[in-house]
Amino acid sequence: MSDRTVAVLAGGLSHEREVSLRSGRRLAGALRANGVDVREWDVDARLLERLANDRPDAVAVALHGGEGENGAVQQVLELLGIPFVGTPSGACRRAWDKPSVKAELVRAGLSTPDWVALPHSTFRELGAQGVLGAIVDRLGLPLVLKPDQGGSALGVQVVRSAADLPAAMVSCFAYAETVLVERFIEGTEVAVSVVHDGDEPRALPPVEVEVPSGFYDYTSRYTPGAAAFHCPARLPSDVLATLADTALTAHRLLGMRDVSRTDAIVAADGTVHVLEMNVSPGLTDTSLLPTAVTADGSDLATVYLALVERAAARQG
Repeated sequence: MSDRTVAVLAGGLSHEREVSLRSGRRLAGALRANGVDVREWDVDARLLERLANDRPDAVAVALHGGEGENGAVQQVLELLGIPFVGTPSGACRRAWDKPSVKAELVRAGLSTPDWVALPHSTFRELGAQGVLGAIVDRLGLPLVLKPDQGGSALGVQVVRSAADLPAAMVSCFAYAETVLVERFIEGTEVAVSVVHDGDEPRALPPVEVEVPSGFYDYTSRYTPGAAAFHCPARLPSDVLATLADTALTAHRLLGMRDVSRTDAIVAADGTVHVLEMNVSPGLTDTSLLPTAVTADGSDLATVYLALVERAAARQG
C-alpha cells in the first residue's frame, strides 16, 4: 500500500506507440492493485497542463522510442522539477545513439559486435554499390542491419547474402537516416535487466530468448507464444555471472538510473557481446523485464513502488 500519486506516461507518437501503451497499462494496473493512486497519461499537447493541475508525487516513464527514450520527456520533467523513475535526460541522449553506445562499451573493455554506421547521404554521394561492397569486405556475412536509433527491433534485419543487402538497406532507411551494420554473432540471445530498488543496483536473472524462426523481430517480441523464454538463461554459472557483471558495468558506464536492460549475445565460447542498452525496458505481457522480476521472486508493482520511492526521495 502506498499513499503516493504516480503518473504513468505512455503512448507518444513514435513507431513504438502501441507497445508503450501496453507497457503503461500493465504497470498502471499493477500499481493500482497495490493501492497506488495512478494517472495514465498519453504524451501529447495536454501533458504539461495535466502535470501542472494534477501534479503527481512521481512519474513512471513507460515510453518506448522517440522522445520517451532520447531524453526529451525526461528533460521536460527535470525543467518542471517533477521526480521520475528512470535515467536522467543527458544519459538518455547518450544511450539513444547505438553507435555511440557501442564505442563507449569498447572503450570500457566490453565486447560488442564489430560495426559500421553510415548515413543515407554517404550512399547517395559515394555510390551504394561501392560502399556496400566495402562493408561486406570488412564485416563479412551474415550481417545485422538496424536503425541507429529506436527499439523493439523495428527495421532490424539479418542479411545473409550480398545480393539481399541493397534492398535491406533501403528498408532500414525507412526508419532512420543512419543505419548501423554489425557483424552477426551466432549464439544465445539474452537480456539482463538492472534495477536499483535497494541500496545498490542489482542485475536480475538473465532471460534467454528462444525463437523458432531464429530471429527475435518485432512480431516475435509482442506475439504471445512466438518466442520462448528461459529464466535464468540455460548457460553455465560463470557465464551467468559475467552477464550480470556486464549489465551492471554498462548501466553505470552510461549513467543509467533506476532501471535498464542490456541485450546481449553469448557466443559458443562464452563471450558476452553487448548488442544494445535500453533506458525504458518494455513491460508488456511478453516483455523481458517482467519475466526477470518474476523469476527473481518479486512482482512488477513491488519493484516499481521501490523505484517510485527512490524518485520521490531525490526530489525531497
